Amino acid sequence: MADPKGFLKVTERELPPRRPVPVRIMDWKEVYEPTDLTMVQRQASRCMDCGVPFCHRGCPLGNLIPEWNDLTRRDDMHEASERLHATNNFPELTGRLCPAPCESACVLGINQPPVTIKRIEQTIADEAFARGWVEPEPPARLTGKTVAVVGSGPAGLAAAQQLTRAGHTVAVFERDDRIGGLLRYGIPDFKLEKAVVDARLAQLEAEGTKFRPGVEIGRDITWDQLRARYDAVVIATGATVPRDLPIPGRDATGIHYAMDYLVQANHVAAGDVVGDQISADGKHVVVIGGGDTGSDCIGTAHRQGALSVTNLAIGRQPSADRPEHQPWPMFPTVFEVQSSHEEGGDRSYLASTVEFLSDENGAVTALRVAETEYVDGGRVPKAGTEREIPADLVLIAMGFRGPEREAIDAQLDLPFTRLGSLKRTPRFETDLPGVFVAGDAGRGQSLIVWAIAEGRAAAAAADRYLVGETALPTPVAANDVAIGVQPA
Repeated sequence: MADPKGFLKVTERELPPRRPVPVRIMDWKEVYEPTDLTMVQRQASRCMDCGVPFCHRGCPLGNLIPEWNDLTRRDDMHEASERLHATNNFPELTGRLCPAPCESACVLGINQPPVTIKRIEQTIADEAFARGWVEPEPPARLTGKTVAVVGSGPAGLAAAQQLTRAGHTVAVFERDDRIGGLLRYGIPDFKLEKAVVDARLAQLEAEGTKFRPGVEIGRDITWDQLRARYDAVVIATGATVPRDLPIPGRDATGIHYAMDYLVQANHVAAGDVVGDQISADGKHVVVIGGGDTGSDCIGTAHRQGALSVTNLAIGRQPSADRPEHQPWPMFPTVFEVQSSHEEGGDRSYLASTVEFLSDENGAVTALRVAETEYVDGGRVPKAGTEREIPADLVLIAMGFRGPEREAIDAQLDLPFTRLGSLKRTPRFETDLPGVFVAGDAGRGQSLIVWAIAEGRAAAAAADRYLVGETALPTPVAANDVAIGVQPA
């Protein structure tokens, strides 16, 4: 390290300020002020010469974090970008969207606030784009082999880029009208402006990856036809089947899945016209689910002009500090205040929704909610604690059960795990030769960093299948059977 005592000189953790709430809820731009490079370099100097960098294992990609931290500190941003991109295809995305398990594993975090790894990562990536360092890397030669990647989220795009660079001819199929999957339509612009996605897609396209938006495999092209046309297929469709809340009154109008709501909002933000849009304008909004998707709904509702926003979570409020049963370097469950939570609304924990109430026209008017009680390891509504919360719009953000399976069942007959994901081997292979699964489709609902890691690993497996060997790197964590592959 250039300054082995840097963490002793700079003890405070600094992040760029967020734009004032009254200003940022008037637009869809990212919430942070421009990053001060000097501040980022100062934070990078806190990275310790710790001998065993646990951040490597905390990151599923195995990012070379101490190396690019030190390069950032020394203002060698070009080389920092090279080391960053050596393990991560899309650091500009993980720097914005990843919850940073690397920071939870930071050795400095044992007795000080951890290094701001995520912000340093984003800054390096943004500087690389701004200075023109992110250039296409087309293959030196073509193998003559073809690969179809189904799904254009982070797993599919990572697999496509790796396989294209290995010399294969790769086509990415996406059923939406634009490439990007949930990066495009599931994540609001205030967390990820779509110009960031477009800049990376331009690199992939210049390298030779072909994009096929507006094509749904299983409907427009059968899975059998796809397998007949391509030498290998990577399924990276994500986990898109939402978890429902089948309680009395569920059929009332005004109750929607979170992703239906967010997709429409992102279309409108992109300039599209959406008929009968689900909007929070002038409504009392209740969001059921305390995760990232719920937070995205909260921020979107504020920007649409909601009268009130209430967020319900069935479990206990996490502690502000790392709990004892999740010691360092584990990724802890702690109370988090995201940018959307700063913008207003109420958060209620131990809230079990027991009934949706509606008016004579069948439109939802309120929720009946009870306090959650833990009984024999389960969570049930506590009798006598019911209360009503007014609601004109209810958004269910309770997570996802796995990939859509109707066409796969009918046309591929691939097995699914008991948790609803596609069954696969530790090498990301299915029961069908040449068909691989990457990302949430096989892993279940997870993090963007896991999606990229699995996309890279599945690409290496597909490359080995096509030509007998591979020079593509495989993230170590992605080969961890205990973590990376769901039980049957």
